[in-house]
Amino acid sequence: MSLIANEDFQHILRVLNTNVDGKKKIMFALTSIKGIGRRFANIVCKKADVDMNKRAGELTAAELENLMTIVANPRQFKIPDWFLNRKKDYKDGRYSQVVSNALDMKLRDDLERLKKIRSMSPYFFIFVFSIILISDLIW
Repeated sequence: MSLIANEDFQHILRVLNTNVDGKKKIMFALTSIKGIGRRFANIVCKKADVDMNKRAGELTAAELENLMTIVANPRQFKIPDWFLNRKKDYKDGRYSQVVSNALDMKLRDDLERLKKIRSMSPYFFIFVFSIILISDLIW
């Protein structure tokens, strides 16, 4: 990165309902989105042919759109099933990568289903919810 930022450099990007820091390298900037870790961000950048040394604020609109297409449909771009964070979904039995607000909804649905069938003991349920609340306060 040069000492002088380009005119089209964006310091904050809005991606998948998340503010992404434009000063970080693209692989590490994507990890600020819920549901995307370092390894998944790495493979997404490789599939999109984005330079790993590029800052997130330097991305063009086409590159960003390509990245988000791969995140939304990873199986179409031959990312293996074991790499995804939602394996064999309870309702439809499909593999998928769940990110952002959809991750929270899936977690809430799973907890509601487990409460409904009384699979979780009350103490374990309180423990899980306290961890979720604490993690929300930290973030």
